[in-house]
Parts: sequence; structure tokens; C-alpha cells
Amino acid sequence: MKFVDEATIIVEAGKGGHGCLSFRREKYVPKGGPDGGDGGDGGSVYLEADSALNTLIDYRFQRKHKAQNGEPGAGRNCTGNKGEDLVLPVPVGTTVVDMDTHEVLGDLTKEGQRLKVAQGGFHGLGNTRFKSSVNRAPRQTSKGSEGETRNLRLELKVLADVGLLGMPNAGKSTFIRSVSAAKPKVADYPFTTLVPNLGVVSVQAHQSFVIADIPGLIEGAAEGAGLGIRFLKHLVRTRLLLHLVDVAPYDGSSPVEAVKAIAHELEKFSETLASRPRWLVLNKVDMVPEEDREAHCRAIVDELGWEGPVFRISALSGEGTKPLVQAVMRWIEEQAEQEAENPEVAEQEAARRRRMDEEARARIEADRQARRAAREADDDDDFDDDDYDVEVVYAPE
Repeated sequence: MKFVDEATIIVEAGKGGHGCLSFRREKYVPKGGPDGGDGGDGGSVYLEADSALNTLIDYRFQRKHKAQNGEPGAGRNCTGNKGEDLVLPVPVGTTVVDMDTHEVLGDLTKEGQRLKVAQGGFHGLGNTRFKSSVNRAPRQTSKGSEGETRNLRLELKVLADVGLLGMPNAGKSTFIRSVSAAKPKVADYPFTTLVPNLGVVSVQAHQSFVIADIPGLIEGAAEGAGLGIRFLKHLVRTRLLLHLVDVAPYDGSSPVEAVKAIAHELEKFSETLASRPRWLVLNKVDMVPEEDREAHCRAIVDELGWEGPVFRISALSGEGTKPLVQAVMRWIEEQAEQEAENPEVAEQEAARRRRMDEEARARIEADRQARRAAREADDDDDFDDDDYDVEVVYAPE
């Protein structure tokens, strides 16, 4: 199934049913009085998080969704039926944004969580409601109100504790295969990973975390090079970033320059995301002779001036992966304890995530506008049909 992490839809709630104008008509009951019933409320539209879904592809093909209208009232004080609510399932991790106001309506991060995105219209009143001591035969009714209509953008961001960063072929997919049961595609060419992959890393009984592997970045990704930077938004929910670097690239490129290029692209995408805790993971150390391994890795760290944690692993053989995942598990548990004990820490973390969301949304929208402007500029270029004429020459046999 194709991975789709953005979709725009139109949701329309149902209209409220109109009130009824009716008078009781029954043999031997003169002046029966008003008996018009109320209409029914229109159905509302809800979004519900469903863990069985992992893509928004369904909403690419059907974009307009409407709830049921309420039925009008009837005589004999009969109330119209209420319109049925419309519940749209979306993947867990979906953010809902109103495209007209740019307001974030909600974030569906838990299974079964439900969000009302369009309020159904309210019912109209029948003439029974208007009778009084001075108005015994009212002919007033009220109409049901219109339901809300909203243009929504659905944004899917995977839910993970740890995110992987790195150049294409840095070994991210091999690493996630090594430490979890996930089986992303692995091959000896760049951009093997085209969509985010998730893996659950089980450290011990009742101790596990989720790791996210996104497509690799290259220099100039913020300007659209490679697969661009739109997949970086899937790292917004992570607590920790693991920056994988190939210590022995097959093309002879510099690992130090690779790290700097990724860090630069990350800063251009979101300064808040770039300030997240980031650990350096030197991968493919088995490709360096054992006697030179220590000096080679130390030279990379010293040239970078790296002050954070550094790990040396071989994702293919599994060397060094166990100490790394154990350290990650300890760090995640410590962060969770701090947030549980101190509400201010939890609020600061929530505020950081909101800032990252805003920065990511603004950066992706700016990139989208730039591509649209480039396409329009290409369309405005002078076009001469004569340039594309084909001259047909019939050669004698």
C-alpha cells in the first residue's frame, strides 16, 4: 500500500430538520390546538484514531464527507429523527488542521481517541413550542440550522521515541533490522528507504521503545534535492535522535562532512528539532581494520568537536548495538520519570513539540509554495508551436 502522510478533505455536518406546522384534526375534538413536532438534529463529523491504519491514502480518492441530515418534525407532536454521526477512521498520530484559519484542531495520538471536526445543525421548533395563553393557534415554526463545513488538512506523523538520521546508505535500515523485528528494504544503492519505517526495540521484559527510520537526507535537501525534507516532520514526536554515519564510505567521501551536511539541513527545517538531544553513532566500524579503528573513530569525533554521547557499532554484525539500545532505554525512562515528577518539565516538552510542529508546517508550506511558483514560471515561458513541428519526409523505396 502506498504511504500517504498528508491529505486535504472537506467535511460537512448534517442540517437540522425543520419544525412542523400542524394542528390536531380529530373527530369530536374541536379546536384541537397545535401539534407540530420539532425537527431532528443534524449528524456531526468525527475523526477517530485507528491503530489498524498506517496511511491516509483513502482520503486522497474521496475528499468530501457529509453526515446525515436531521429529519423534519411531523404532526401529532412527532419529532424528526436525528441525523447519524459520521465517524472517519484515521491513523494514530494524525494532526488535524483547519485550512481556512490554520488552527490546529487536535492531535489524535491514542487508539480510539475521537475528535469532533464539524458540528451538526440544530433542530427547528414546531408550532407546539410557540403556543401560549395569548396565542392559542400559533403558526410560527423555526428552521433547522445548517451544519458546519470545514476544509481540513490531515497530517500523519509516526509515533516513535527515537528517530534515525543520516545520509543514504548510512546503515539506518540495517540498524533497525538488527535491533527490532522490522524488516525494511536493504540494498547497496542510495535511497533504498522511500517511506518511514517503525520498529519496536525490546530491551528486556516490559522494556521497549519505538524507533523510526526515515529516508536519508543529502546536502541541499531543503531545496528539494534527493527526496527533500518533508519526511523530517516524522521526527517531531521523537525524544531522541540517533545520527548514524558511515565511517568508511565506499565513495571515499568524508564522514565529518556528511554529519555537518545533515546538521545543516536539520537546522534549516526546524531549529527546535535541531536542538533535540542527538547522539552520534559511528556505523560500519567492521569496515576499518581493527588496529586502525580506534584512531579512525577518534579522528572523526575530534574533527567534529562532538561533545555528546558517541557509540561505535556495526549494524550488519550487531557489534555494539546492545549497549546502544540499553543506553537509549535508560535515557527514555529517565526523561519519562522527570516529566511524571515535575509538571513543568512535561509542559516544557509539550511546548517544544508545538514549536516543532509549527516550524515544520511553515517550512513544508514554504517549500510547497516555492515548487508551485516554479511550475507557474515554467508555464509562463514563451512557447512557440513551430519549435515542436515535425517535418515528415517520404523517402522513395
